[in-house]
This record gives sequence, C-alpha cells and structure tokens, in this order.
Amino acid sequence: MQLRNDRTRYGLIAILLHWTMALLVVGLFLLGIFMVDLDYTHPWYQRAPDLHRSLGVITGLLLLFRFGWRLANPLPERFGKPWERQAALWAHRLFYVLMAAVVVSGYLITTADDQPVPVFGWFEIPATIQGFDNQEDAAGLAHEWLAYGLIALIVLHTVAALKHHFIDGDPTLLRMLGWDGPPSSTDTHHVTEE
Repeated sequence: MQLRNDRTRYGLIAILLHWTMALLVVGLFLLGIFMVDLDYTHPWYQRAPDLHRSLGVITGLLLLFRFGWRLANPLPERFGKPWERQAALWAHRLFYVLMAAVVVSGYLITTADDQPVPVFGWFEIPATIQGFDNQEDAAGLAHEWLAYGLIALIVLHTVAALKHHFIDGDPTLLRMLGWDGPPSSTDTHHVTEE
C-alpha cells in the first residue's frame, strides 16, 4: 500500500491517522464520562484525569500533523450527489474545528490555576493562558458540549459511510479500510478541498 494519497485512494498514513484519531476521540469521550462521577476514594480518581489530559495532548499533536498531512496530499475523489459531496466537505472541516476546540478548551480547564499539562511524565505543556473569570467552569462547560457535538458528528459520519457502502455501493468506506481495488464506476465527481 502506498504511503501518500492519490486521486483514487487514501495512503497508509492518512488511514492510520483517521483510525487512530477516531479511537482516541471516542476513547477520550468515554473516559471523560467515566471520570466525572468518580469520588476521591476511587482508585481512578487521579489516574483517569491524568490519562485524559495526556491523551488529549497527543490527540492535539496528531491533529496538527493530520492537518499538515492533509494539506500536503491530494484528496481522493468523493462519491455521491453534489449535495452529498459538499456535505462531506463541510463535515470534514467541522471535524477539524471541533477537535481543535475540544483540545483548547481542555487545555484551558487544566491551566486555569496556572498549572502545566503533564503528558505521561514525558513533558509538560506550560500554562500560558489563565486568569479569566470563571475560566475552569466556562472552559469545562464548553469542553463538554463540544465533545458531545464531536461525537454527534462522528455518528453522522459513520452513518454516511455505511450508506455509501450498503446503499450506494461505492468504495468510500473500503478506501478508508485500506482496500486497494479499482475505483467504482459510480459518479466520481469530486471536491478537491477539505
């Protein structure tokens, strides 16, 4: 399998970034739901937030890399009707915005008290923005709602991919699974931006 995208298929790097980030985002969401109800006697009371913050920073770094990789690679053709292709374009843009906003709001929660964000004990992200009125609570509320919005978009994205596969019969889903067969004879008009 090729490393880079071309006009008909995704490369290995894009596929790995897609699935790694999907697992991270869903895992972080589930971990966030789990940890908010823990009391101080629970063994994961400290570990869960530490893991959540560290994985959040890793997700943010991967997002930066993914955005750069996307800009440096052609976008494979999109299948479907013109409105579907435009919807896919805007959904992908919204993914980048929501993921970035979730990471930034998480950073603002942790750094509200001028504390750095430790990442698995490997390094720390310094607190550079703090001191806003009610920063931790406001950022926490934004973080929660943005995370729910991101999960809703993931559900919509998943439904659309399954529709492309089972109803339209085009290779949209198979390409992101690494299938390297010939392109479909389905309408192959594409949008070249993401």
